[in-house]
Amino acid sequence: MDHESLLRALLLIIPCVLAWLIILPLRKRLRIPLAVILGIVVAFGLTLVLSRGHLSFVVDFSIMAGLYAILALGLNSQWGYNGHLNFGVVGFFMLGAFTTALFTSALPSGLMAQYSQQAFGLELPFMVGVIAAAVISGLVGFLVAIPVLRLRVDFLAIATLGIALIFRLIFQNERWLANGPQPMRGIPQPLACLFDHPVDCGGWVPQAVATFFDPMQPRDYIFLYLVVVALFLAVTYILLETALRSPWGRVLRAVRDEENSAAMSGKYVTSYRVQAFVVGSVVMGIGGALYAHYVTSIDYSHFRPLFGTFIVWVMLMFGGSGNNKGAMLGAFVIWGVWVGTSFLANSLHPVLSVVSPALADRTQYIRWLLVGVLLIVIVLFRPYGIIKEEKFVSNFLKRRQGS
Repeated sequence: MDHESLLRALLLIIPCVLAWLIILPLRKRLRIPLAVILGIVVAFGLTLVLSRGHLSFVVDFSIMAGLYAILALGLNSQWGYNGHLNFGVVGFFMLGAFTTALFTSALPSGLMAQYSQQAFGLELPFMVGVIAAAVISGLVGFLVAIPVLRLRVDFLAIATLGIALIFRLIFQNERWLANGPQPMRGIPQPLACLFDHPVDCGGWVPQAVATFFDPMQPRDYIFLYLVVVALFLAVTYILLETALRSPWGRVLRAVRDEENSAAMSGKYVTSYRVQAFVVGSVVMGIGGALYAHYVTSIDYSHFRPLFGTFIVWVMLMFGGSGNNKGAMLGAFVIWGVWVGTSFLANSLHPVLSVVSPALADRTQYIRWLLVGVLLIVIVLFRPYGIIKEEKFVSNFLKRRQGS
């Protein structure tokens, strides 16, 4: 194994270990050492078995699936645990992406200033941009939730879909805000200098770290960004899982299942519904921020309802609403189906070209057809998803049942 392959394997160990810590259903004292061993084995195994191109494909796939898993966790905290039929996921996804872009990028200068416009460019660090995206998304979610959550389920879905469309039209038409219909470029990537010129990282990177990354190329940056996405996904999962297992989470499920009974028990139902909506909006905003820093160039066309809302709902329904592990599992499986259908559509293109050129131009719609059929199959045969919702029992009830 050469030096570059060794560095890639070392970077892959962290996301592999985090994945095993979430997956392994063992006792806590056995999970950490076993997860570390399995993570090392998988990381070095992938590096040795796969070629450079195939390994990059796997890493890119994992990054996008991880981003969608964060969106699915945000939707799960709204729908799975509180019953909000939010069809505006893409709106908060977009809001988080453009917020972090404005906070972390620089104002266009020179020749680019004639063709690019944006309201401000603060050039703040990556984490500040992500936090700003979370705060702005949560604030907008709060303002939206107050009037919208008074509606019934079906009208709530229409209202959130319309709000997401309003967000999209604003970013599309208001050129002064984020360059309007033209791409907003130059979104910085965290620690990208380590893969370009480590000595140019501003002097804050230790010499040992700069020497360690010196053999790496800019194309290897995706291995580091996979670590970033995996850490955000793990932290988001842990925080949501802890909160939803607490008394606060039990009240959310009570409001979802028996709203009148929860109100009769003295719970302020409206407040809990708003809280759940805001939490989901914050998580979606974080997912949008991570997406923006990954692609480095965004515009309104990146945030279509099919890619930002519909497919997230399919992921959550497939994995299992009301279960955070199911939400993440559904994200990886459905993204795998989506990527796999692209190969199927490309392979069918020559065959359909013989039948009809017009039909061959529509091969990409086969992908959505297959995803739609998969959604129908899920609703008919597995309405609770692959992993059913876990029923939590408080420690007090456990003690009473034990006695």
